[in-house]
Amino acid sequence: MQCTVSWTGDNTASGSRSAMSFVAETGSGHMLVMDGAPDADKPANGGANLAPRPLETVLAGAGGCTAYDVVLILKRGRHDVRGCSVRLSSERAPVDPKVFTSIHMHFVVTGRGLSASAVERAIAMSHDKYCSATIMLGKTAAITTSFELHEA
Repeated sequence: MQCTVSWTGDNTASGSRSAMSFVAETGSGHMLVMDGAPDADKPANGGANLAPRPLETVLAGAGGCTAYDVVLILKRGRHDVRGCSVRLSSERAPVDPKVFTSIHMHFVVTGRGLSASAVERAIAMSHDKYCSATIMLGKTAAITTSFELHEA
């Protein structure tokens, strides 16, 4: 897996609103824009809130990774899954490096005739075996999960 991340440059003097924007080109050829938080005290050090922060993309990636696993595990088990979303909330260390210290993932799974035990098992399998992102983040963060099940 490869990715190239490039700083777009400090273009604030030429009218651009951000001094801290980056563009990532993934190995699969997709583009992702990231920006820093605005810094009122030092505008040249801050972003313009035009795109997600880099660590927001890490959190989103973990959510995408685990949701992918949950859906795939349920489908492979021949369960009639119709929807899956995961809402992530996190806490970070107060000092540098401001690693994630806790992450909670709340899944909302929709399907026909899905059992709570099947969903619980799929989430556990993702977190214990398959989701590289949450397993890596689990080295610094306490990861907890919850879920709700909706009938389609």
